[in-house]
Amino acid sequence: MDSNSFKGKFAAVLPAGGLGKRMGGNIPKQLMEMGGKPVYRYSLETFLHMDEFAEVVMAVPADWKDHFEKDFSHPKLKIVVGGAERWQSVRNGVEALTSGAEYALVHDVARPFISEEIIRDVCKTLVEKGACLVAKPAVDTIKVAADGLVKQTIDRRTVWLAQTPQAARISLLKSLYKRIDAEPLGFTPTDEASILEHFGEAVYIVKGNAANDKLTTPEDFKILSQLA
Repeated sequence: MDSNSFKGKFAAVLPAGGLGKRMGGNIPKQLMEMGGKPVYRYSLETFLHMDEFAEVVMAVPADWKDHFEKDFSHPKLKIVVGGAERWQSVRNGVEALTSGAEYALVHDVARPFISEEIIRDVCKTLVEKGACLVAKPAVDTIKVAADGLVKQTIDRRTVWLAQTPQAARISLLKSLYKRIDAEPLGFTPTDEASILEHFGEAVYIVKGNAANDKLTTPEDFKILSQLA
């Protein structure tokens, strides 16, 4: 499928609600400057630039909503207030979609250097197979440990490190959110894939890379800022 057949079929939901406490500082990490502009703008501008996306919704901390609205605007962009947990921020973003797009890609703005190539791979997998996430294969030996002692070694060929985008049909995400209202989860999901898995939905993998790693610590900032 060429990209023209995908035009306007997708929406992006960008959770930017975390305060990034592990990064330090007085402002959310997504507003820290990197290469002359705030971190959040890198991935946001990538999605806004792509014709496949009819709209982009960004979920931000309530106290910072005015700041984001004054800092950046675009006809395809809507800014909403995030929730208490990441998955609730994503839900707020999904519920705010109005373009009629069929599919949603959820991407953390703290992963600023997502490539258009990977995004298109996600779109293709989503249309042809179903729900999916970007992940990169583990390269180190994986140990399970408790109380400082190794309990087990896992075959690293079966281990993938989850990234974003994570993607599904918008109608599917909305139906699962309604199910959560009726059947509250017994855990706090850290990504969309864990919600899909919980309800028995198949989730396919799209291969990611180190450039799509997440900004979490000052060390991450130093490493990834070389790509800005």
